[in-house]
Amino acid sequence: MKPNSKVLIIAGSDSSGGAGIQADIKTVTTLGSYAMTAITAITAQNTTGVNSIVSIPPKEISNQILFTAKDIKPDAIKIGMLHSTKVIESVINSLKIIKVNKIVLDPVMVAKGGTKLIDDKAIKLLKNKLVKRVALITPNIPEAEILTNTKIISKEDMIFAAYRLIEIGANNVLIKGGHLTSKTVQDIFVSKSDIKIFNSQRYNTKNTHGTGCTLSSAITTFLSCGKPIMKSCELGIKYVSSGIKTNPKYGKGHGPINHLHTINIERKFK
Repeated sequence: MKPNSKVLIIAGSDSSGGAGIQADIKTVTTLGSYAMTAITAITAQNTTGVNSIVSIPPKEISNQILFTAKDIKPDAIKIGMLHSTKVIESVINSLKIIKVNKIVLDPVMVAKGGTKLIDDKAIKLLKNKLVKRVALITPNIPEAEILTNTKIISKEDMIFAAYRLIEIGANNVLIKGGHLTSKTVQDIFVSKSDIKIFNSQRYNTKNTHGTGCTLSSAITTFLSCGKPIMKSCELGIKYVSSGIKTNPKYGKGHGPINHLHTINIERKFK
């Protein structure tokens, strides 16, 4: 098959392969599109936590974005880990030049093991400048709490926080509900005119590393193929849910999900 669309991923690298750029590439590829990357940071990590983080210079991040897009223009862009004000500024300036409308921002702030991945000045800039430039923002509950200065313990709190983000300047918001303790996982989409609650089965597993990165990349891929934003969210959530259900049980900590569940290997390759 030929790729259906082209997706540029701006995010950090996860050496263990479960999250970050590695999860993004797997997601875009297994959903039938072509993945390009601009790496913002290199992490040494595994399923038990983050050992170290090395930042890529902002100028080199911008070079990756601009030089790649100059040759192969992306149909959509997914943005993940942006850890400093200078990195965010370089990304914003690059986006002004390449002019792509379908942009999904996953505001990565805290690793699964609890390591903080972004500083307070960067959070402020992300809220004031970047949020309004993207089509969709996909925070989990801790990230939504940080961005809105609210406490979220219920579905109603999630909706309230989403509207706070709309007030800040977000165009569309998908707050991921995995951190709540409800029997089903409720992800809530809010725009200026719509509210949609997506219900998914909650699986009893600790292997959920990279679900946020994977979801935002899946949504970006569906969006890049021309699907409406709410439908892209619905399909992305289904992809992640199936990936959690069929996880390969790798590692001693929070293991990765199964990105390959959408692939059927042709007989000649078996």
